[in-house]
Amino acid sequence: MGHTNNIKIAVVGTGVIGAGWATHFLAQGFEVIATDPAPGAEARLREWVDAYWPTVEALGLVDGASRSKLSFTADVAQAARDAVFIQESCPERLDVKHALIAAIESSASSDAIIASSSSGLSISDIQAGARHPERIVLGHPFNPPHLIPLVEVGGGKLTSVENVTKAMAFYASTGKKAIRINKEVKGHIANRLQVALWQEAISLVQRGVASVEDIDTAISYGPGLRWALLGPFINLHASGGPGGITHLLQHLGASQREWARDLGKYPETDDYIHQIAQGVDAELEGRDFPGMLRQRDELLVQLIAAKATKSQLP
Repeated sequence: MGHTNNIKIAVVGTGVIGAGWATHFLAQGFEVIATDPAPGAEARLREWVDAYWPTVEALGLVDGASRSKLSFTADVAQAARDAVFIQESCPERLDVKHALIAAIESSASSDAIIASSSSGLSISDIQAGARHPERIVLGHPFNPPHLIPLVEVGGGKLTSVENVTKAMAFYASTGKKAIRINKEVKGHIANRLQVALWQEAISLVQRGVASVEDIDTAISYGPGLRWALLGPFINLHASGGPGGITHLLQHLGASQREWARDLGKYPETDDYIHQIAQGVDAELEGRDFPGMLRQRDELLVQLIAAKATKSQLP
């Protein structure tokens, strides 16, 4: 079932994230009007959409999905005029976002939702000074947005609960897995979980416990395989036998607290970067990295598609 009623989505900012969003919305049958002030932005966007299209074809296009539904304008106000949903993915600077929101609000319908892809700025700061701050929400994708289903949704101090709910429902209708952030925190949710893992991974390399390559293997051939299918809490529950997560945490809680006290801290200076980069170079030696990423994306498409067919998986 396609979105054949010519619903227009505005994509404001067409870097890598914006281009991924544009591809996702086109694949879902929407009309997309994109805007970006950079010279050559339209040509780059169309190249990216063409490059991403085989991936969304493999995931499955809805009826009526077409790259011909992509239009471009350098005028932000024109892009926002007829849009029911506006996805903003511009540089992570408040002055840039405030200027863009002012331009969007000069023409957008008062009930059109403005969703920001921001990974680092709070919606409370982004919506400050807006004419209709209640309709500005977080819509933070996981890269690349046309492939990875996750989107983190939340509001700032002035966002209405109703508009967060509407944004969640809209994203879900496009095949996204939307999660709700109930309280603003730096870095949102998924990136904070990643940083917690990276912190310990960096520490283990620095302490000489294991190589960069072996730490990558520890995740990609260990817990990462399970995490791709079920999240950390459900996996813990599965490890607890008949007693589930309650038994597991009661049984392992003391030793886990001891391990947690031994975890490293995130380095305070950049001295560690060279060591990690050397480890990555060693891991990639003799490998075709672009080919590796292409194969990763092919496997992700298969995994996402296969997971969707299993009714017992959430």
